[in-house]
Amino acid sequence: MIRLIGVLIWIGPATIWYGGRMIWAVLTGSSDKTCICQKSPKRWASQLLWISGVKICFENVELINPSKPQILVANHSSWYDVLALVLIPGTFVFVAKRELASIPIFGRAIGSCGHIFVDRQDRSAAVRSLDVAKDLLENESPTIIMFPEGTRTKTGELQKFKKGAFVLAIQTGVDVLPAAVVGSREVMKKGSLRIKPGTITVRVGMPIEVDGLNMEDRNELTEGARNAVMQLQAQGAQTEIEPIGGG
Repeated sequence: MIRLIGVLIWIGPATIWYGGRMIWAVLTGSSDKTCICQKSPKRWASQLLWISGVKICFENVELINPSKPQILVANHSSWYDVLALVLIPGTFVFVAKRELASIPIFGRAIGSCGHIFVDRQDRSAAVRSLDVAKDLLENESPTIIMFPEGTRTKTGELQKFKKGAFVLAIQTGVDVLPAAVVGSREVMKKGSLRIKPGTITVRVGMPIEVDGLNMEDRNELTEGARNAVMQLQAQGAQTEIEPIGGG
């Protein structure tokens, strides 16, 4: 309970500060816009993790290539998955549910900085959002982060993957990077307000190449990526702590 109170006291002012900087940088066309849009979320996440008593470990993070576009797909069982993945190296863009856009300041900040909202109830709107992601992958070099389960799992078991990320990969020829976030559900479960200190491991797997694949291969690619994430999860949590990079 004490940690939750600390988070609640901190999160409002911190979101106003970091979110406000992001919005202002975009509105004014600041020359530091890209830097602010990338570093502010990393600092926000690092501080929130520290207040929560949560340490982050990375395994195989060198497989994330900041110089080329990639689509990182990960399991999703806690809000803390997002905080952990914010700290990956390089330029990142989240594909997030549309509901987050309505959160004051937070929604405006991440939207202004190019993160993509998807309306899960409107198929045509979801397709348009993926078109935005496609344009980013073809013209820039971000790591697009997607949770193909579509929502947080209540049980911790890996759910069926939706195909959007894998259709996007085939359309753009961009490799899929499987990743497992392990330990986040122990920190904070879906539907719970209790925060428990602990360690979250982000384990990155070998890239899945899509060169030569077509739309007929999308189901096989989807299932292959899901199996890769499941295997990464099965390796358990790391016990040796590595420092996190807040930028």
